[in-house]
Amino acid sequence: MTETAPNPDSAALSFASLPLAPAQLANLDQLGYRAMTAIQAAALPAALAGRDLIAQAKTGSGKTAAFALPLLQKIDQPCFAVQSLVLCPTRELAEQVSGEIRLLARAIGNIKVMTLCGGTPIRPQRMSLEHGAHVVVGTPGRVLDHLEGGSLVLGRLATLVLDEADRMLDMGFHDDIAAIASRCPPLRQTLMFSATFPEDIAELASRFLKQPETVKLASAHDASKIRQRFYEVAPETRFAAVVRLLRHYRPASSIAFCNTRQQCRELVEALQAEGIVALALHGELEQRERDQVLVRFAQRSCSVLVATDVAARGLDIAQLEAVINVDLSPDPDVHLHRIGRTGRGDAEGWAFSLVAPEQRGRAEAIATALAISLDWKALEELSDRSEALLPEMATLQILGGRRDKIRPGDVLGALIGVGLSREQVGKIAVMEAQTYAAVAREFADGVVRKLGTGTIKGRRVKLRRL
Repeated sequence: MTETAPNPDSAALSFASLPLAPAQLANLDQLGYRAMTAIQAAALPAALAGRDLIAQAKTGSGKTAAFALPLLQKIDQPCFAVQSLVLCPTRELAEQVSGEIRLLARAIGNIKVMTLCGGTPIRPQRMSLEHGAHVVVGTPGRVLDHLEGGSLVLGRLATLVLDEADRMLDMGFHDDIAAIASRCPPLRQTLMFSATFPEDIAELASRFLKQPETVKLASAHDASKIRQRFYEVAPETRFAAVVRLLRHYRPASSIAFCNTRQQCRELVEALQAEGIVALALHGELEQRERDQVLVRFAQRSCSVLVATDVAARGLDIAQLEAVINVDLSPDPDVHLHRIGRTGRGDAEGWAFSLVAPEQRGRAEAIATALAISLDWKALEELSDRSEALLPEMATLQILGGRRDKIRPGDVLGALIGVGLSREQVGKIAVMEAQTYAAVAREFADGVVRKLGTGTIKGRRVKLRRL
């Protein structure tokens, strides 16, 4: 096993230094990939050379391109057999990865990327697999279901990717991953990406990777971009403290981490009572409810996502301005994972931690593990502004989706057709049976009235504001 560390100047390297086709380089430029991130610069040369790889990388570091470009380079486009398989811990991450692979595959042509995850009916997936696919991205449980049912065949597989491998092991997928890997051809390339390197990751790598090159970044997050502040509060005043933090700092988008589902529900009720648009994300939600919560948060029509650690695994939320630890985690790694959701890319972010008097030892342990000094502040120093904290966007739900051949461009055209400018339309998410569109909050009700009597792709649509 060889181990490499990224060159200090690696982040400035151009993709043109890699053995990529001119069409792919042009596609990368169109997509805004100007220079490689640290993980891309460290991992891509080995991966493109066909080496097995273990790479340390968190969500948001650019790791998807680090495995997508090598797997796409090996695709035999005329052959409609599964040639690459990417395993992810959650449906949300799998869908994000699928979307990015599709964008990167535009340089090649007609590449079919399928997402296989639980929470949706398996029969349509089986029917789609009958027509073939080049790349499959999915969660271990559902992928194994298809393998055991015979609808997924891996005889032509050239690349296996384990994305966020440590999270998959934390979620109990070890046996599923082992069963899937045992059904892959022995002559394949295996790429493993993991934020941490516990013993079970080393064991997994020794079983399924052949003489891998190991890439470890010095730091998964740039801590200098995350400003941490700690507040000592009595447990019974936690929710009031969250409200005060939000009213003082007024982040447009934030995640509040709770340790229990019940605490999530209670905090959402407390925030909503104060006029703050908040939604809960926890393990008791049905998949449809979970999808809707995540779409609204990603579309910035919800100011605060209140989540448990388990529910928030695999999420990559852009432009997250603040993280609030309603309860301090006893695990420094979990604390780092939480706060690392903000301060992505060139942006800076806030991380606020509420600490009960008896939890000061936890705070000190986090400071020691992360080699930081605790910045203690008093809630009394914060202004208690009463102005409403309203999201900039509102989400419209349209009944109709991919199965109705609706595309984002169709929805954008309809919204512009009823008087909105391009700047007043946010993210558009087209799902199987419904579509979610973000519009500037002050125009949402008018759009519902106007579009309710209009059409998309020549058919009347039903829509409502969430």
